[in-house]
Amino acid sequence: MATLNDNNLDPGQLEFKPYKAAKGEEHMSPAQLEHFKSILIQWKEGLMSDVDKTVHHMQDEASNFPDPTDRATQESDFSLELRTRDRERKLVKKIDESLNLIDNGDYGFCESCGIDISLKRLEARPTATQCIDCKSLDEIREKQKI
Repeated sequence: MATLNDNNLDPGQLEFKPYKAAKGEEHMSPAQLEHFKSILIQWKEGLMSDVDKTVHHMQDEASNFPDPTDRATQESDFSLELRTRDRERKLVKKIDESLNLIDNGDYGFCESCGIDISLKRLEARPTATQCIDCKSLDEIREKQKI
């Protein structure tokens, strides 16, 4: 099992055991919902920890370099870090939306067609709101617009 990596947005890096549904178990049973809630919370906590590290890093490393090249390098590094954190901020919002879906009883069902989203898909992408078929169709449509 992997652990959460710094600067990594991949839920595959979270430490959890894949859920094995019991024979005849209803989709999104209380045990399944608890499993995914745990994954989402762990993922969010890891992302929030990275935000704190970035703030402290930028405060500690902020220097007024007399050399323009050194200053430009530092500004470029900070800019990259801030872009990464902005992506993570958007991801935290999606995680919060997924947690709300769990609370409302709508998690794990495709928002487009209403069928079950597979457990494997949800473990790979816990914020997924579409089944693989609907997501694939959306991606094909998007490519055709380009």
